[in-house]
Amino acid sequence: MRMRNGPTTGHAVAVPAEPARGPTSRVTVRGRLMTAVVALTAAAMTISGVTGLALQLRATDARIDDSLSRAVSALRTTQAGGTMQPDGTVAPWTSVRELLRQAVEARVPGEHEGVVSMINGTFDFRPADETRAIRLDTDEELLAWLAARPADDPLAALPRTVRTSVTEYRLVAVPVSLATEPDVAGMLVVASDRTAQNAGVWRIFLTYSAVGLAALAVTSLVAWFVVGRMLRPVRVLRDTVRRVTESDLSERIDVTGKDDLADLAASVNSMLERLERAFGSQRELLDDVGHELRTPLTIVRGHLELVDPGDEADVRATQSLALDELDRMQRLVDDLVTLATADRPDFVRRAPVDLGRLTDDVLEKARGLGERRFVVVARADVVVEVDAQRITQAWLQLLANAVRFSAPGSVVRLGSEVSGGRLLVWVRDEGPGVPPAEEARIFERFHRGQADRVQHGAGLGLPIVAAIAAAHGGRVFLEHPPPGAGPGVGFVLDLPAVGLVDGDAESFELVEPHR
Repeated sequence: MRMRNGPTTGHAVAVPAEPARGPTSRVTVRGRLMTAVVALTAAAMTISGVTGLALQLRATDARIDDSLSRAVSALRTTQAGGTMQPDGTVAPWTSVRELLRQAVEARVPGEHEGVVSMINGTFDFRPADETRAIRLDTDEELLAWLAARPADDPLAALPRTVRTSVTEYRLVAVPVSLATEPDVAGMLVVASDRTAQNAGVWRIFLTYSAVGLAALAVTSLVAWFVVGRMLRPVRVLRDTVRRVTESDLSERIDVTGKDDLADLAASVNSMLERLERAFGSQRELLDDVGHELRTPLTIVRGHLELVDPGDEADVRATQSLALDELDRMQRLVDDLVTLATADRPDFVRRAPVDLGRLTDDVLEKARGLGERRFVVVARADVVVEVDAQRITQAWLQLLANAVRFSAPGSVVRLGSEVSGGRLLVWVRDEGPGVPPAEEARIFERFHRGQADRVQHGAGLGLPIVAAIAAAHGGRVFLEHPPPGAGPGVGFVLDLPAVGLVDGDAESFELVEPHR
């Protein structure tokens, strides 16, 4: 019971506790597959069995009707042929009873078949041989039904079905009359026990049903183990995913075989690898951001705690230092925002850009980066589809990097060209170059070379350049000068030349030898 306050009195009112919910029923894939397999197999066996039964019953009825039709034809032949006289001549029939007895004696009943004659609605004669015939004269209901038939029934010679408490008959009741005996109404009845005739068919169907049920049970048992074996990779996948946590993404699935489930397991492993890298990068990013922000915050806090409010010079110096550190944090946040949005579809917005004019604009902007001699070595006068702002941002970042690593008054070369369907934008300085030990890590976030450590760089410039290149479908790579060309290092943005407008793609304005 739970307690709550009443609406007006404030007293506690007992509220019945909600019943605990038991475990929800769960239908497994194995169970659904087994249900589908068993249902489809049972439906197929049922349809085939019922269809076969219907066809066999129809064939039995057709065989019975054919026998009854032949009996009617034989009666008509006997009646038309007349009766044999002692002197060997044939005379027309004069007695209905004799005609019917002749027809009954001439009829050899088949199995489960009977034949009788009736005179004026009363049983008159049946065959003497009862080995295979059935006794129609013992079924009082049948005799009563026959006695009630009108003599002029137009359908009397056609097979019909009659049910009594004894059995179900398929019969013909053919009226017979002669002009010599107008008061005598005869009838030849030929009937087949339809129930007995179909009993064999039903026995076969029941045998088929028993065998089908046994086969269905065996099929279900085998399918249970086969489906379980087929779904084992799915269970392994489920168990592996359950063991995966945010802090532990090292679980992998053993991939065996070459079927769809193996492809699924390989895809899940690939997804787990990507997630592990993403989470690892996220943790490293958070650690690095915390480390990078902790230093300026510590510096600002320390100086604010030690500043002398009465010393105007000390206050101004502390203010200048705090603003400088805040500017550095602002740059760091702006760079992080740029990297965070690099995977968005709208990070790069392509538009036709005159590459030659863009090269000139970058040159003008680069002059304010430092006391360097900036020289355009190659200038491609073509129009391509790129994001001019992002390319300018990356290009200026490479130029700022070159200024940071080179001496005042040195030459910084830049250029643009289109070759082989590729757009190349590059920068080369005359600095000390990149140590071989750092070449593999210079595009990692927060990795700082020696100059960055001295000048308090955040280590996000080259990763931003790499992100801009990747967003354009390209890459950025390090290029060493050829032997004998002097010190320095070059960075090249290698991008696809999308939307290249017809023109001379190899048109350059060479101011100095190429790179």
